[in-house]
Amino acid sequence: MVLSDPLIELNDIDFSYSSEAPVLRGVNFCLQDGARVALKGGNGAGKTTLFHLILGLITPSAGSIAVMGRRCSREEDFVHARRHVGLVFQDPDDQLFCPTVVEDVAFGPLNMGLRSAEALERAEDTLDALGIYHLRDRVPYRLSGGEKRLVSVATVLAMKPDVLLLDEPTAGLDQSVADRLIQVIRSYPCKGLLLISHDPGISSALTNRAFILKNHNIEEDSGSPE
Repeated sequence: MVLSDPLIELNDIDFSYSSEAPVLRGVNFCLQDGARVALKGGNGAGKTTLFHLILGLITPSAGSIAVMGRRCSREEDFVHARRHVGLVFQDPDDQLFCPTVVEDVAFGPLNMGLRSAEALERAEDTLDALGIYHLRDRVPYRLSGGEKRLVSVATVLAMKPDVLLLDEPTAGLDQSVADRLIQVIRSYPCKGLLLISHDPGISSALTNRAFILKNHNIEEDSGSPE
């Protein structure tokens, strides 16, 4: 049997910010098809940094990155990667920039080449699935923190990525809203998922393995995803 390429593969990744001590050193990691992984570690361990490296938002000082079997070394490679991997940022203000919510959610599908009517329909369907259709015509910067977070998730799901990178997706959400978000993500047919969260409930609900970042490296956690 021929095994498929990993969805994401990191080989010997080093990274530091400016002249500071290394954040990551010699990191090796594979996300295989079907894996739903909780990424654990203390504040400053490099979890968000790892997500940003995967999508080419920052550049490693050493090592290689491959996404969907394609090695990523140039910006055009990462443009390809971003069509397959969707990142929900820790801060939703980094993700929202259009005049209205529906325009923000339709922005990604439009950039993927969908016609305006198709992108709008996909945006509206995504807002409805998340239970936030009533925010359709609102101005994003006037939303509450929880509403912004849900809209930022919608911007990613509307692109229908193969892999989801979720950075604290339920932070600031009421439990009932968090439960709705978990339900939507659980039903989303992604090939793989990486989750950063301090909420053991979402880790338990969405992941089946756990890795931990410590001492600048990553290893499988011997405990449960919680």
